Amino acid sequence: MPDWRDDIDPIEPQRPSWLNPAVSALADNIMVNINNAASINAINLVSTALLASRQRALTKEQLLEQIDCYLQLLRNVPYSSDMVVPDKSSETLLAHALQTDKFQVEQDSLGDIIILPRESAVLMTYYRNNTIHLMVTPSLIASIVLHHERIHRDDLMKQVELIFPLIKAELFIRYEKEELPDVVNTLISELCRQRLICCADDGILRINPARIRPLQLLAASVRETLQRYGITLSLLNFAPEISRALLERESRILAQRLSVLHGINAPEFFDKAVFSTLVSTLREEGYLKDNEDILKADASALYQVIAKLMSPEIRLTIESVGVTEDNNSAQAIEENPESNMDK
Repeated sequence: MPDWRDDIDPIEPQRPSWLNPAVSALADNIMVNINNAASINAINLVSTALLASRQRALTKEQLLEQIDCYLQLLRNVPYSSDMVVPDKSSETLLAHALQTDKFQVEQDSLGDIIILPRESAVLMTYYRNNTIHLMVTPSLIASIVLHHERIHRDDLMKQVELIFPLIKAELFIRYEKEELPDVVNTLISELCRQRLICCADDGILRINPARIRPLQLLAASVRETLQRYGITLSLLNFAPEISRALLERESRILAQRLSVLHGINAPEFFDKAVFSTLVSTLREEGYLKDNEDILKADASALYQVIAKLMSPEIRLTIESVGVTEDNNSAQAIEENPESNMDK
């Protein structure tokens, strides 16, 4: 703002109307540029793969296969020109990660099993989250193909375009809307090259049963993110007219319940700021409208798309809980947001 001084009243100081949007845009730009310069290391890769496994354990062969999958994606479809990807092999990277004593190795007659101990899972989400923005778009594509098993490329593109604005706002993704089709098509080609999915000439994309495990692990990187979106959108379906404060509060309550029932160890899963960003993005995208602090929702179509990408047991838990009238638990979360991390 070259003429910003003209908007400052020296007698009655007050914030000019452009200040908050300008600061917000500047902050977003800084975060996007930080993400562009992400540096991948062995701990990031191993943590991402093991946290994607529901048991936080993989055989050595499975883990090496998954690290290879990540490395090929990052090298062949680089997120940005500023990112740093190691030039080492998956075997070398795994050996380095194991030397840090952050992981356990169990041996049986069939070979080695690499385990992420439960007590270390929360800490390892930090390493995963440092680079999750690099994997989230291919992960979303993998999730859509995996859950539909067979889908036309155009239908997949429509689903990505619906969900992507939410992910972009949460993770400070660099891609703009007009770039997305080219990015998605390039990633689809890479997934086909790795034989994670099968691409037919008629535009149909299918799962490849021979490579289902690496596809599942890749898709799992976006699993908890989609579950959070499902929580808020399900509550909006249950109560299309709800205050913003209550929507965010009930979303956190349900997320905390889900984390306990389904063993989700990521502390950001029920983080207040994450749900606040989600509700703001839903409003910006036109799914929510303000009316004297009451939000009017029209997000059922988006919820149906996301619900298809969740496991039946997660979806059942989410849909079985409506907006509770008892706000005592919500108050407890606000007073002690870290309480669930010990469970």
